[in-house]
Amino acid sequence: MEVVESGRKMSMFVWRNCTCSYNDNHYVMSFFTGKYESKLDSKWRLVLPARIKAQLPEGSNQLVLRQGYEPCLMVYPMVEFKKVYAKITALSEFNPEYRLLQRSMLPGIAEVEMDANGRFLIPKNMLAFAQMAKDALLVGMGNRVEIWNPAQYEQHFISDPSELSKLAQKYLDA
Repeated sequence: MEVVESGRKMSMFVWRNCTCSYNDNHYVMSFFTGKYESKLDSKWRLVLPARIKAQLPEGSNQLVLRQGYEPCLMVYPMVEFKKVYAKITALSEFNPEYRLLQRSMLPGIAEVEMDANGRFLIPKNMLAFAQMAKDALLVGMGNRVEIWNPAQYEQHFISDPSELSKLAQKYLDA
């Protein structure tokens, strides 16, 4: 797949189930994993852990926050969010379900910029949506990072190994 961005060609492909981009003679791939505890400061800014920052595309300080499907926030590097955005906006405006999806997803998005210390401001409406206070749990999800209230995360996580095994077998066993 080729995408034109600001007059430049950008090729996209899938490698090991990660969407990669070839841009300016180098490959761009976001691969976020792990769980990290963090705290919001008094101005509602969050510092990205070093391991997450290391996975951001080089020179990228623009991030996109999106309300999650559960009470959490999703953080995408701009290059990754453009892939999601292209899918959402490509839906036909003539289909009522597609319009409902667009209407429900697009207003829950905010572009944020990391400062020199790796902090970004989380808008108050998003903090309320995710039921965030001071503590935050960042969870790497491949092409994105989820930000959770730690108490909420426990309600949306499989802690029983046998239940996880059954789900993995159902969806990953080829």
